[in-house]
Amino acid sequence: MRYFYYVHTGHRIGLDRFHRAVAIVNELQKEIDITLLCSDFRIAAEAKEYGIKRSVGVDLVRNIPQIAQHGDKIIFDSAEINPTLLDDMTQFFCPFIRISDDPSDTKHPKEFLISPYLQGEGICNTTVVNDRYFESLSKTISLALFFGDDDYEKDLEKYQALFKPFKMELVMGFYHFMGYEKALKESFSVIHECEAYDEVIRHTDILVSASPQAVLQSLVGGGRPVFLQRADYVRDFIPLFQSLNIPIVEQFAQEQLMQAISTASSNNYHNIEKSNSKVIEFIRKSFNL
Repeated sequence: MRYFYYVHTGHRIGLDRFHRAVAIVNELQKEIDITLLCSDFRIAAEAKEYGIKRSVGVDLVRNIPQIAQHGDKIIFDSAEINPTLLDDMTQFFCPFIRISDDPSDTKHPKEFLISPYLQGEGICNTTVVNDRYFESLSKTISLALFFGDDDYEKDLEKYQALFKPFKMELVMGFYHFMGYEKALKESFSVIHECEAYDEVIRHTDILVSASPQAVLQSLVGGGRPVFLQRADYVRDFIPLFQSLNIPIVEQFAQEQLMQAISTASSNNYHNIEKSNSKVIEFIRKSFNL
């Protein structure tokens, strides 16, 4: 019997779920031998830089049973789910723990669920953010943008005029095209490589981001985030961010962005609990550790 954590990542969906996986796997691997399965081979190869001891790339979610065996235990962090796949997974793995961001989701009778929206038997109602982001550091960057780890259609280049008047700093994404920063250099005061992600997120006062996980990381570290809802991203986090009083920009309009940044400057944010220990305990009990 083995332990797995499957996370959906890639050049069209970014690394939001991966950041969550790192927080959970780094704690679990202190007591069990757990393998991180990534849907993208590039981040699977880079996972060790985030403290992950064992990681494997998988082409398709349906390939997981080719690596695992019946009766193995898994945490499934992906929206690649449908009723048939869910039935198959809950029969193959024992137990099957799923992480969901969908406010309209429902729990399968044979699964355990981690969700910021749902409550009840077999559900851990919480939001996962790595504990280290809860340390409030000095805010040496007044305003920065993290558009996201992915930008396959180069939307940031198309909309860069929207951000240019603010003279904000920019942190590049993990999956951005090589040399992409050359097309953006006139619109931002400073451009940071993706390796500076942590430093920029933790030291920025007002962070504008389309990455839900970056928004949460900024919030818990004392930052004042603004969420930028990209058209190619799901809207699952809107209810959560509204409950946390996080300004939301739903249209790529300069007036709306300016208003959101102004609101952030004097906003009364609602914070979230430091809940990693709660999540780990839920997983331990579900795994019978």
